[in-house]
Amino acid sequence: MKKTRILIVGGAGYVGGFMVDVLLNQNYEVFVYDNLIYEDRYLKRVKFIYGDVRDREYLISLFKSYKFDIIIWLAAIVGDGACEVDPWLTQAINEDSVKWLVDNFNGKLVFASTCSVYGINNDLIDEYADVNPLSRYAKTKLAAEKYIVENHNDFLIFRLGTLFGLGDEHSRIRLDLVANILTKKAAFKEKLTVFGGDQWRPLLHVRDVAYAVSKGIDNNCKGLYNLSYENFRIKDIANEIKDLIPSTQIIFQEMKTEDQRNYRVSSNLYRRTGWSHNFTLKDGISELYAIFMENRI
Repeated sequence: MKKTRILIVGGAGYVGGFMVDVLLNQNYEVFVYDNLIYEDRYLKRVKFIYGDVRDREYLISLFKSYKFDIIIWLAAIVGDGACEVDPWLTQAINEDSVKWLVDNFNGKLVFASTCSVYGINNDLIDEYADVNPLSRYAKTKLAAEKYIVENHNDFLIFRLGTLFGLGDEHSRIRLDLVANILTKKAAFKEKLTVFGGDQWRPLLHVRDVAYAVSKGIDNNCKGLYNLSYENFRIKDIANEIKDLIPSTQIIFQEMKTEDQRNYRVSSNLYRRTGWSHNFTLKDGISELYAIFMENRI
């Protein structure tokens, strides 16, 4: 029997690294397409294709040659600050490339979006809540997911919560994520300055993204889903770190931060498919602290 053929675009990144491992273990035929922006080589035993998501002629040739059954689209410029560096490039990668994909690929499309599309909302919100994107990052992600919903028949979209923790052994560790950067500061005995602290974030371990995608593919799930494990206030994240690293010093400032996002999400809709998280915030803090103490970064 022919194996299901999956292309992971952005498969060498923070989210994609462990996802490759999970899908290989599920006996799928896995291909990775990536421009290795943070790496200089790719070591995993899968078919690796070096390329840029804007190289449309090359992608078309790959679609014709390999006839992928599923494309998992992780490639993006991620984060508010990074997206403001070059707005044109952000538009081209986060939005235009996804629209082109929808117009040129007929198989199942799995797309990584973000809960940042909700912006500010004081209620516990599900997938039917109003969106209120505050940043270029959130706006381009929302535009891409809307185009998928309106123009593609077989899609699985995840609005990911704020990620934390370690992925696989190869991909870089993101230190622009709130739990990760606060853990790093605590590990190196820097003071944790928390501005406000009452802002809510839905958190999710990076490895749990891979298990959620695998579950969705196995069960042929379709639709748009929030994906997180639990909602935390920023100050609760800091206090959780202090519980595990008692030497941590926390300074709470009433000053407002530039990042005004504040939202709590429900992931009950996707949990009904049978998915459940495997990792907690404590797990993520502990594993990060260990590698800092081992001087692995």
